[in-house]
Amino acid sequence: MRNRLIHVYPFTALLLGLMVTQVLATVHVYLSNTDLYDGLMAIKDAGYLIIPNKYVMGGLKGFGPAFSGGLFFTFSIGAGISFFTLALAWIWDRFFYRKKYLLYLFLLLWLGCLFALNFHGFKLFVTLYFLMIPPVIFAAATGSLSHLNKQNRRPNEIIHIIPVIVLALLLSWQMDSRMFTDFRDIFLLSNPVGSKINNFYYKYTLYPAEVFKSLNQKMLKTSRIENKGKNASAHTLEQILISYDYIPIKSRSEVDLKVASADDDFIFENRGRPILRISSKKFFADPDRAIKEFSKKSDTYPFFRRITFLSLLIAFPLAIYVIVQGLISLALSLFLSVRASSVIASALCFTLCLVVIFSFHLNRSRDVSVKNLAVALSSERWQNRVAALKIIEKKGLEVKQFQAYPRLLTSPHIAERYWIVRTLANSRNPATYRDLLNFLNDTHPNVFSMALYALGKRGNKQAINKIIPIIETSNDWYNQWYAYKALRALGWRQTKLN
Repeated sequence: MRNRLIHVYPFTALLLGLMVTQVLATVHVYLSNTDLYDGLMAIKDAGYLIIPNKYVMGGLKGFGPAFSGGLFFTFSIGAGISFFTLALAWIWDRFFYRKKYLLYLFLLLWLGCLFALNFHGFKLFVTLYFLMIPPVIFAAATGSLSHLNKQNRRPNEIIHIIPVIVLALLLSWQMDSRMFTDFRDIFLLSNPVGSKINNFYYKYTLYPAEVFKSLNQKMLKTSRIENKGKNASAHTLEQILISYDYIPIKSRSEVDLKVASADDDFIFENRGRPILRISSKKFFADPDRAIKEFSKKSDTYPFFRRITFLSLLIAFPLAIYVIVQGLISLALSLFLSVRASSVIASALCFTLCLVVIFSFHLNRSRDVSVKNLAVALSSERWQNRVAALKIIEKKGLEVKQFQAYPRLLTSPHIAERYWIVRTLANSRNPATYRDLLNFLNDTHPNVFSMALYALGKRGNKQAINKIIPIIETSNDWYNQWYAYKALRALGWRQTKLN
């Protein structure tokens, strides 16, 4: 069995890296959830509306959301670090025959990454990802490569590398701004299994997102104004901060924004760190600019976010490929030789990926000319109807003018309902507003959330009374998030509830 595992060392090394990441990420997300819980409790005690609400907030201290949220980091940054380390180990062994000077260059690169990640402030868990994952991967990979060197396995490795390169080129052929939504529509929203995966993603990615969001990206932030008695403009300042969702609290020592007065200046602090000093006159003249500048200077995660996004884009599909290939290879090795099983597994995975990529290409929404929209909306293929709805939404056309409109409202296809709701956001026909409200009864969270988005975009303030109860009673953080953004788009802002 040990010999089999050595021959699929990318698979075994990747699993080790992912397991280490999952342990770290679970603790990382749990601590973030706990901090969020404390902040929400302080906001609630201060008498303001909270997002997420009490039904979701209780889970912030549970293991399940932390573990599920940690999967996001595991299959993004964890997979990215693992594959990059694997590549360096392979290059060091195969092309440079383990020259020590190159290993020192790798160490300098590693230290450079650690420096860049902590340039805006030390971050414990971000540092731990880069301190703990690479040594585990490097040791596992070089140990297996040492064993394989004795068996002259280099030609066989090329058989596994070439399909990955070809697939990467084919995947880049499909990359554009619509790739993710098209993939979701075609492979996730079109079947029960895919829909469950989609729902899991949207349910649990908000937890890890809270870890590295900038303040401008966070929904609610805590604030405190010091020296109120000495500042005649304190009330005005507080109202401005509330309008940007910086909620004043008293019960917490560290807040997202503390404002202290010094002469005629405001000093903005983030969790005890002085960030920005600005004259009160300049602040009141353009608070939007000042608050954005404060958020930008408070942000300690810009480099980590970029690496995480690139890892999600590149390393996640690679991780799926290597895991599937490794499992198939191990299963076949029970009946065939190790070499034959690994080659067959690579061929099967390559073929399967080709089918997925070309199926994706053939089923992607194509651009439809405006003059052919009516024909596309009456098509028997839901993909054609969705393509037309995307054009209508993009160009802001009135969807009710099309004869197929009534049928679209009751489509059994989730993606089609999602996009018809998106088009209703641009409609100004009173009858479509009633149709839009009906989608608040849709059972799928993506469609429901788009109905909230559309209500916010249409600007009818009557919707406020329908949206607030959703925030208070929903058990879905994702929908609460969209509901709150809709409220803000309608001009609503936080006031004390009691």
